[in-house]
Amino acid sequence: MQVLVIGAGIGGLVTALALHAAGIRVEVYEAAPEVRPLGVGINLQPHAVRELMELGLGEALARTGVATQEFRYANRFGQTIWSEPRGLAAGYRWPQYSIHRGRLQMLLWEAALARLGPGGLHCGRRLAGFSQDAEGVTARFEDGGTARGDALIGADGIHSAVRAQLVPGEGAPRWNGAILWRAVSPARPYLTGATMVQAGHRDTKFVCYPIGDAPGGRMLVNWIAEQRFPADTPWAREDWNRPARLEDFLPIFADWRFAWLDVPGLIRAAETVYEFPMVDRDPLPRWRRGRVTLLGDAAHPMYPIGSNGASQAVLDARFLVLQLAKHGRVEDGLEAYEAVRRPATAAVVEANRGDGPDRVLDLVHARAPGGYERLEDVISRAELEATINGYKRIAGFDPETLNARESWSVTPEPRPAV
Repeated sequence: MQVLVIGAGIGGLVTALALHAAGIRVEVYEAAPEVRPLGVGINLQPHAVRELMELGLGEALARTGVATQEFRYANRFGQTIWSEPRGLAAGYRWPQYSIHRGRLQMLLWEAALARLGPGGLHCGRRLAGFSQDAEGVTARFEDGGTARGDALIGADGIHSAVRAQLVPGEGAPRWNGAILWRAVSPARPYLTGATMVQAGHRDTKFVCYPIGDAPGGRMLVNWIAEQRFPADTPWAREDWNRPARLEDFLPIFADWRFAWLDVPGLIRAAETVYEFPMVDRDPLPRWRRGRVTLLGDAAHPMYPIGSNGASQAVLDARFLVLQLAKHGRVEDGLEAYEAVRRPATAAVVEANRGDGPDRVLDLVHARAPGGYERLEDVISRAELEATINGYKRIAGFDPETLNARESWSVTPEPRPAV
């Protein structure tokens, strides 16, 4: 079997590594002339880390990212609404990592280069279209070249050329009115030194977590400042590289100084800030057409709520390859993949539109906008647990279920001890 993967982002590269591990021939075609470490920080939840570790990337992840120890929700005054351990400290068999998106992509690229060889990775090859027949699928590129395989996987992001051919006339991604300002700043460690924080509420929110070390005993802290605007506000196309201006958003967070975190100070310490609208697309009724299917943001772009976008792409890749290896016909493997992953990711897209686990911030803000003296007078522990743990089940990283699930490796990997 020969598989063509369109896109060398996180989902595409994990797909290529998983195919190689399963003994399936693969070639990756990337539109950009070179792969560069773009973006800022992301989180890899334990269910995604499990899949990457089973691909032999555990040591590289540990060197490159920060193992998240704690997750904390707070209101805009810094009052704690919820805190819990994460990763190994929460009883998972696998850690959770906060990591620079570009460093993760380069880690995956270097692993793919070493395992597939330079002949398996092609840059500067923008897809123009594809066609299929009973024997296989042919990809056509804008440079006039073609490639032939038994299956084609569209892992080419939210503006997927593969999806555009499968779903013509779909239009632009759907914007929910929120703008994200994202950056990385050097800062002194706060709380545990490996804590992910979400503070505020649906309309005005600040997220931060460390993703690496910095000189002088400091850490590199990834942060996201979010503000919601009226839905008819003009916005620019998503672009990881569009610089932002501090004066557009710093005044919103000027007095967010907590005993344990100086939000405006963290914002001012950034060298460059990027602006990005929060967008997604409606779930599709089908991903597959014949020998072609979608994966990751090409299949199910979602709001970055619950830290699940990259993790869901990793899960797609591993489950897809397992099904291709298990089924004799390409079409049967792709259909088995879609039967599980399409409804699973559609549920996450819908949950994120409802603010996912971050809904606890909205509930507390609505009931106590000026802060509170006793949290239990505002929201019960049972309501907090139902909202937060319910999202873990939807997204597939409930610890008990994940720890017990069988391996998605073609040759199953043993589960580490808790």
